[in-house]
Amino acid sequence: MAFKEYAQYDGLGLAALVKKKQVSPAELVEAAIERIEAHNGKLNAVVHKAYDEARRTAAAALPDGPFKGVPFLIKDLGQQVAGWPRTSGSRFVGDVVDAADTELVRRYRDAGVVLLGKTNTPEFGITGVTEGAFLGPCRNPWNPDHVSGGSSGGAASATASGMVPLAHASDGLGSIRIPAACCGLFGMKTTRDRNPNGADDYERAIGFSVDHVVSRTVRDSAAMLDATGYPEAASPYAPPPKTGPYLEEIKWSPRRLKIAWSGETPSGRPVDPEVQAALEATVDLLRSLGHEVVPKGLGVDYRTLYRAQAYVSGANFAASMRRMVEAKGREPAPDELEALTWANLEAGRRATGEQAMWGWQQLRLMNRQILALFETYDVFLSPVLGTLVPAVGHIDPANVEPKEVGKRQGAAFPFTPPFNFTGQPSMSVPLHMSQSGLPIGMMFTGRYADEATLFRLAAQLEAETPWAGRHPPVWG
Repeated sequence: MAFKEYAQYDGLGLAALVKKKQVSPAELVEAAIERIEAHNGKLNAVVHKAYDEARRTAAAALPDGPFKGVPFLIKDLGQQVAGWPRTSGSRFVGDVVDAADTELVRRYRDAGVVLLGKTNTPEFGITGVTEGAFLGPCRNPWNPDHVSGGSSGGAASATASGMVPLAHASDGLGSIRIPAACCGLFGMKTTRDRNPNGADDYERAIGFSVDHVVSRTVRDSAAMLDATGYPEAASPYAPPPKTGPYLEEIKWSPRRLKIAWSGETPSGRPVDPEVQAALEATVDLLRSLGHEVVPKGLGVDYRTLYRAQAYVSGANFAASMRRMVEAKGREPAPDELEALTWANLEAGRRATGEQAMWGWQQLRLMNRQILALFETYDVFLSPVLGTLVPAVGHIDPANVEPKEVGKRQGAAFPFTPPFNFTGQPSMSVPLHMSQSGLPIGMMFTGRYADEATLFRLAAQLEAETPWAGRHPPVWG
């Protein structure tokens, strides 16, 4: 075994060993490869392996960044890596080979990481589970009969099982927070435009999606956002304000926060009793830490909110697919897209310009309503999932009828999307475990551009209820 203690360290811990010359980047790469080969057959987390390239990178001079020598994985959706295939989880896309790194990938490299490969994602990242006909299901290291979440399920499964200490992830309606909650990780959805989107990232035109990481520790997430989250040249959007390094913020306890909390779901159905108990235990914990915690929901008309989002997201997906069709020179064949993807595409193509703009207008009005809550409260608390972690196959978009997928997703993942619409930072914190041994994550959402308060609160919770030493059966 190249470095048997590898999985005991987070990313900053591994980088500290490299700096002290106690271990080399090459040894870390071999340790990561060993663990991928040991666990990937059970989990299907890594779908593209670039071992030879990683070995060459580790043997060469690396940038002197905060994660120098640390093995790292990129999600197979959105971000481009020079010379690597990109499938977006779709048979229609196939293996498009990208010519150059995106800006965010360049920043990851500047942080010193060694890119090892790509992680599993569902077709076009549509679902909150990582199951698909093309790449196959990704499984949870806490129990491989259950999902790892989505759409960054491969990243979460790889990180939770100890293949890497942190991995790239993205979040359009919950795709960082959901897999972090399913796999017992920390996952920060950043403020909109905190990290670069890239000059040609047309799929991010509506602004719901952001990129960051899932990690086993709060400090790794903070340090990576310090390394990547600075203004992008020629970006049409002003970067969100930032008061200082997040790695410094986590050294300070948060002031006494005023926190609203709710387990209210859009459908009105109660959450699973274990999830409700975990939520109430979190409220008690926050009060014991001196915070003011008040029961208070978002108070929005969810039916109207999601109708507006459906028009906007549908039209955007149809426009993105048109670009893919133009690039390929043909429409997808019937068997090249899953049934759920076809349903979304057809709905997007039916949406009129008037409907899409009504959706935008309605979201703007309702975003104001949600953001008004944060004039009174510093943080909003809810669960991440409304159920316990679903079993593999329960929300499988390749085999379950599209309307039923929507119904089951609505029950499992009711809480995350509104904060993609508002652009606020929102994090999943792995505070609890179910009686069956599966993680239960709690979601904390902060004011626009205020990751600092969330990082401080996360570090306080991590110190009070440490989770990094809690390992799944598929581990290390």
